[in-house]
Amino acid sequence: MVEVVVRDNNVDQALRALKKKMQREGVFREMKMRKHYEKPSERRVRETAESVRRARKLARKQADKYD
Repeated sequence: MVEVVVRDNNVDQALRALKKKMQREGVFREMKMRKHYEKPSERRVRETAESVRRARKLARKQADKYD
């Protein structure tokens, strides 16, 4: 559960902090994913693709580090 304290009745600052915390915890991404039903097979395909993408990105970063 995301929680933000409002100080000095500054709602705008609290709202920005709330959005930042929600972004960090992945709440917006989760809401976007759950907007429509995703079949288990589609989920596996998506997660596999994301994993491959992360691995390639990591390999690229490590290759750049040693160049």
